[in-house]
Formats: sequence, structure tokens, C-alpha cells
Amino acid sequence: MADGHGSISVPRPSGGFTALSRFVVTALISVGIVLMVVPLLMTAYMSLFVDGVVTFPPSGYTLSWYGRLAEFPKFGQSLSTSLRVAGTATLLSLLIGVPASIALVRYRFIGRGLLNVLLLSPLTVPGVVIGLGLYVLMVDIEIRTEVPLIGSDWVLILAHLLITTPWVVRLCVANLVQLDRSIEEAAANLGAPPGRVLWSVTLPMMRQGIVAAALFAFIVSFENIEMTLFLISPGMITFPISVLQYLEYRFDPLVASVVVVQTAVIALLLLAIDRYVKLSKVV
Repeated sequence: MADGHGSISVPRPSGGFTALSRFVVTALISVGIVLMVVPLLMTAYMSLFVDGVVTFPPSGYTLSWYGRLAEFPKFGQSLSTSLRVAGTATLLSLLIGVPASIALVRYRFIGRGLLNVLLLSPLTVPGVVIGLGLYVLMVDIEIRTEVPLIGSDWVLILAHLLITTPWVVRLCVANLVQLDRSIEEAAANLGAPPGRVLWSVTLPMMRQGIVAAALFAFIVSFENIEMTLFLISPGMITFPISVLQYLEYRFDPLVASVVVVQTAVIALLLLAIDRYVKLSKVV
């Protein structure tokens, strides 16, 4: 409504509404934290059971299951496969996603919108659909060329690129739009060629986004199950799938100890990288 000076005053939200909204947000965040933390705590608790079969309450507690991890070489072999595939997929997705994100943010060209949609579209498609489609395609190529593809590292890596590259593009674009472009323009005005500006100015400023993108791409590739199931062979399986196969025949605290170790390694990696690049500013 207008006051005596002709200006318009905007009504402010009441204190009760603000308090209610804060309560709702706090409650939702608390529920989310509980849903994430409780399963992890229960898994860590189960890894200490002394019984060979998970029962409640346990007859005792022990750390021996952690020492028995080395007795199952299948876990070690599948872990090596997962690290190899995830590492290669992460590197290739950076080589594709970082230049693509720079092009999308810094340049205007025909088909820019279409390229953006194509690069991010795999995030909207279920992994099962992508995996099934790739499986049918690989089988058709095998029949036509007689070249074995299912169970190949490179087929799995190329498949994982479909889900890791969008994360790289998304995070690098989010990082780029926050950067001050005047620094790049100043370097160009001082006579630096475009390649030098890119290598000495743009990429160093993108450090946080690139590291965050690499981390998320690695985790997405390492943890993928639904798409990987279609493209593995009996002689080549990844770590998450080896855990699932173990659970088909046994349900003991060994699996819980595997999950605890894996979660602890990822958590420590996240903390270490966050101290270096401050992931909260990018993600």
C-alpha cells in the first residue's frame, strides 16, 4: 500500500511464518541426515558381530571379520577392476567434459542449446535403460563382426562415460559461471594468446570445479551397478557386483565390514579433497 510520500510499502512475512518455515526446513534436514546416518551405523554395528549368520541380538562382538577380508581374493580382483574402470572413465570424462563446459559457458555458437541437452540427457535416463540398450547394441555388433565385446574393459569404460561426463559438465559449468571473466580478458588484453589464457588463467581458476567433477565422476563410475550388470562377463566383474554375488549365498558380517571399509575410504577422500578445494563452493 502507498504511504504519505507516495512510495509503496511491501508487507513483510510475519515472524510466525518465518519460524514455521525454519522449523520445516530443519525437520527435513534432520530426517535426511537420520536416513543417511542410521543405515551406516547399523552396518558398522553388524560388522562387529561374532556370529557367522547375522542375528539379533548377537552372541558377542569381534573385529575378526575385518582381518578376513584378505581371505577372499575375489574382492581384491573386483576392486582392481573397479579402480581401473572408474579411473579411466574419470580421466576420459574430464578430457571431454572440461572443454565442453568451457565452450558452453564462454562461447556462443549454433547448436549450443542442443549440445547442452545432449551432454546432460543421460542424467534423466535410468541406468537400466542405458545398460539394456548398450547390451543389445553390443550383442548386435558381436554377431555382425564376431568380435567379443561383452566383458571388455573398454566397453564398460565407454558405457560409464555416458554417466560420468554429464556430472563433469554440470559441475564445471556451475564453477565457470561463478568465475570473474575480467581476469581472462585482462590476460588477453596484455597480449596472451588464447591457448595461454586457457592454460594459465582459465584452468587454474577452474581447479575447484575440475577436482569436484573428477571426484563425483569416479564415485558414480565406481558405485554403478544397474548399467554394469548388463556389460560384465563371468571373468570380469566390478567390486559392487562381487558384493551382491557374495550376498546371494551368504549373509554374514564380512559384507558389512567390506561396506564399512569402502565408506570410510570414500569419506576420508571427501574430507581430504574438501580441505584442498572446498567442495561446498562448487557442489
